[in-house]
Amino acid sequence: QLQLEESGGGLVQPGGSLRLSCAASGFTLDGLAIGWFRQAPGKGREGVSCISSSGESTNYADSVKGRFTLSRDNAKNTVYLQVNSLKPEDTAVYYCAASRRRITTIPAICYDEWRYDYWGQGTQVTVSS
Repeated sequence: QLQLEESGGGLVQPGGSLRLSCAASGFTLDGLAIGWFRQAPGKGREGVSCISSSGESTNYADSVKGRFTLSRDNAKNTVYLQVNSLKPEDTAVYYCAASRRRITTIPAICYDEWRYDYWGQGTQVTVSS
């Protein structure tokens, strides 16, 4: 069975940090483009960060730039999103997605949900004091 599974979400105070994980089973993430998306209550899903198919470049949404870091561990077949200096507006369900297409880190491309073939079920991040 081909699937992605996110983990690492939780309740954290403003200014806190979490490391979100996205583990693949049934296929390898090596060579695939990866995107992280989030959906806040009452809002549409938005792209947060992505890494190109080659793994050579990443992109971050302006709202998270400097606070979030995407990385991948091919040996563990896992992608991570380190989220630091969290703010209440970061509260959302976070999803990872993987694509077999050649995706660059141009935002209009790498945050286009239709380009992704596999999606996880999401992990909840709540930032509150």
